[in-house]
Amino acid sequence: MWSLLDAHGVSYPLGATGRIPRFSAADVAAQRLAETAAWEAAETLKVNPDTAQFPVRLHALAEGKVVYMAVPYLAGPHPFYFLDPAELGEQAPEAATIDGAARLAPSVGFDEMREIDLAVCGSVAVNRNGARVGKGGGYADIELALLVEAGLITARTVLATTVHELQVVHEELPETAHDFRLDVIASPVEVVRCGSPYRPSGIYPSHLTSSKIASIPILRDRMG
Repeated sequence: MWSLLDAHGVSYPLGATGRIPRFSAADVAAQRLAETAAWEAAETLKVNPDTAQFPVRLHALAEGKVVYMAVPYLAGPHPFYFLDPAELGEQAPEAATIDGAARLAPSVGFDEMREIDLAVCGSVAVNRNGARVGKGGGYADIELALLVEAGLITARTVLATTVHELQVVHEELPETAHDFRLDVIASPVEVVRCGSPYRPSGIYPSHLTSSKIASIPILRDRMG
């Protein structure tokens, strides 16, 4: 998929390989997501920090929605930035960036967070059943599992992604018990409503390496 996106010049300026690809017309995909009933009903969102989903964060803040954005690599004891447009005011667009959030937004732990209505993740490839492949770090799966355990992502939470249309494939994708399935996929050309929802019940310790646990403070404190 990374090679395909690079061959079509989709991901810029650094190329797709090794990352959640920044893709052309990401703002159009974000707009399509914003036209769904799930978006309109959502007051509180969790959105990944990748550049590909910057338009999603920007759109949410512009509409007055609260956004939780993961601290990259879940690197701190408070693993989410709290982006409240009412508090950020004119600084909200800057706070929607990774660097801006680190400077302008407080970081919070699970006990300070509200229940999430819509969770948006980054993806490398997805299929129409909602299966998803990320860049291989496992952070999206860990974030979601921790939020499920905390009662902040429930059966009512809609799981979504925005991708380029080339990232939507028809073949099966590899899945394990700790992977989640998407409910909604928004690309610049369509919105796909997936029909096979699945989310894990929480963290699966046997699926984590000791180095992964050691690198994430909240896991290290729980399992170290």
